[in-house]
Amino acid sequence: MERNVAATLVFKTTASTKVAMAIAVANNPGYDSVTERLSITAAGNEVPYAELNDHHGGRFHYLEFDEPTEVTVDYWATVHGIGQPDTSDPMELIRYVRPSRYAESDRLLPTSYAEFGGLHGAELLQAVRDWVNGELRYVSGSSRGTDGAVETLLHRKGVCRDFAHLAIALLRSKDVPARLAAVYAPGLSPMDFHAVAEAHIDGAWHVIDPTGLAPRGSMLRITAGRDSSDTAFLSTVGGSLSLKTLKVSASVNGMLPEENPRELVSLR
Repeated sequence: MERNVAATLVFKTTASTKVAMAIAVANNPGYDSVTERLSITAAGNEVPYAELNDHHGGRFHYLEFDEPTEVTVDYWATVHGIGQPDTSDPMELIRYVRPSRYAESDRLLPTSYAEFGGLHGAELLQAVRDWVNGELRYVSGSSRGTDGAVETLLHRKGVCRDFAHLAIALLRSKDVPARLAAVYAPGLSPMDFHAVAEAHIDGAWHVIDPTGLAPRGSMLRITAGRDSSDTAFLSTVGGSLSLKTLKVSASVNGMLPEENPRELVSLR
């Protein structure tokens, strides 16, 4: 499989701002080849950056700006082949079953047991995916950056990260390790960075997309973590910025894979 992805960002920083970006395809030793380019410029000049390794092959690019600066970021990558499924260690399975900032599984435990009481494994995964898909409406711009799974359930609408947070919280409530993955998603409409849930059952990580907006078989991992606080594509660690432009593209060379929501799929 050949997958082509790209992202363009334009943002304006204040003075003394430090920026972390997660827009590059995650490292995976299973790919046949990865060709990519990252250009970061300000006033026509290249901006120096550091690449920092994160969990699950993720890569953050770190920038520092002493003065207010308008920055343009262009990234593209072509990935050939299918990656290796992500592995896990005991500490990760503990981390991803705990409540977190946007996936308040402790508060949703009664809901999870009421809806999915006797379900386990793949049957539970499918039931949670279908329930979230049926209970929420996808409405662009309908949620705030501070909304977690509980707020999403109360409002009954959200965007991809809200769907993923609710699914993650419900799964963790049933003692299933679950996490959020930021991905490039060929076939997604409207095109953007996409967020999905991953759950660990039967010794492996499997991806579910409660929005049903793109086939999982061609998604490319960017990064993964407890929730969107770990996976934001653009954040500051000091200072502030305003995003002026965001353009994302993702495609496959040939036909998109057919999506069967009941099939177990790993991000590869």
